[in-house]
Amino acid sequence: MAKTVYNTATTVDGFIADPDNSLEWLFTVPGGHPDDAGADGGAVETPLDEMDEFMKGVGAICMGSTTYEWIVQYEGLLDHPEKWGYEQPCWVLTSRDLPAVRGADITFASGDVREVHAAMAAAAGDKDRWLIGGGELVGQFFDAGLLDEVRVSLAPVFLGAGAPLLPRRILSDRLELIEAKPSGQFATLAYRVKN
Repeated sequence: MAKTVYNTATTVDGFIADPDNSLEWLFTVPGGHPDDAGADGGAVETPLDEMDEFMKGVGAICMGSTTYEWIVQYEGLLDHPEKWGYEQPCWVLTSRDLPAVRGADITFASGDVREVHAAMAAAAGDKDRWLIGGGELVGQFFDAGLLDEVRVSLAPVFLGAGAPLLPRRILSDRLELIEAKPSGQFATLAYRVKN
C-alpha cells in the first residue's frame, strides 16, 4: 500500500538545516554527499545507497519553498536545469512566486495540504509519496492525518540551532519503531505514524 513518507537526514540534536537553511553540514559526513555514493566499493551501505533504493518506490514528491530555493541555488538549476534530479512530479508549497526549473515537472501550490496530497496520490498511483521537507511542511501533513512514516538518517553532527526536524509535539503513543540500523556513520531510524 502506498504511503506518505518523510525521509530526511537530521543531526543528532534534531536539525535538518543550519540557521542559514543550508545542508552543507550533511556533506561533511562520510557518505552524506552525492559524490560519496559507491566510494566504499559497496562494503558499507550508506544513507545514499538507501535513498537510491527508496526513490525506486517514489511516485510523487513534495517540498517546502525554503527547501526548493536551497536546492535551486545550490545546484544552480536556473542555469543548469538538467541537474534537476527528480523524474517524479513535484509539488512545492509556497505563498510566494518562485522561479521554475525549466523542463521539470513542478507544481507550485499553497493552502490546504489535503488538496496537494490528493493530487500527489493520483500522480503516484501505487508508489509512495515523498515529503522532502522542511519540518513545518511535514507538520502540516501530520496535522491533517496524512503522514504515514518518518524515516531519518541520523548524522553524527550537532548544530545547536537551525531548522527543526519536525516542529510538532508528537509523543511515543503516535509512533511505532519499525527499523533501526547503522548505515556507515549514520543511524537509520524509521517510525510508522499511528493515526
